[in-house]
Amino acid sequence: MFPVADEEGDVVARIKTKIKELILKLARKNRSWGYPRIQGALTHLRPDASRGTIAKGLKVNELEPALTRGGGMTWRGFLKAYWKVLTAKDYFTVEVWTGRGLVRYLALIVIRLAPRVVEMAGVVSEQTQSWMLRIARNLTDP
Repeated sequence: MFPVADEEGDVVARIKTKIKELILKLARKNRSWGYPRIQGALTHLRPDASRGTIAKGLKVNELEPALTRGGGMTWRGFLKAYWKVLTAKDYFTVEVWTGRGLVRYLALIVIRLAPRVVEMAGVVSEQTQSWMLRIARNLTDP
């Protein structure tokens, strides 16, 4: 038996609604996907959705195109991807009483965030370019 015309219209409307929901779900979950990529993903399911239909559907639902939707990495995603190699540096002064009187030392420490290890990169009483170059070379050597 075939559905009555009204029922058939309802079935088509429900299918179109499901496709629209799927387009929005794909766009929200995959922020870097543009219209052609969403259209390509939909071809596996066989619905007919042109690039223009997808663009219109996203615009109606106030979703920007992929380039302005935030296709870049989120802060959380960045931290998750690079956490094992992230470091923090701190440059500070320490004043010490010596036989010459009060002397100011400059100290540079490096904190590796994932293992939470603090390393002293160097201490010097007078900062020079050669000292900073040596510290930079020591930090970047394998």
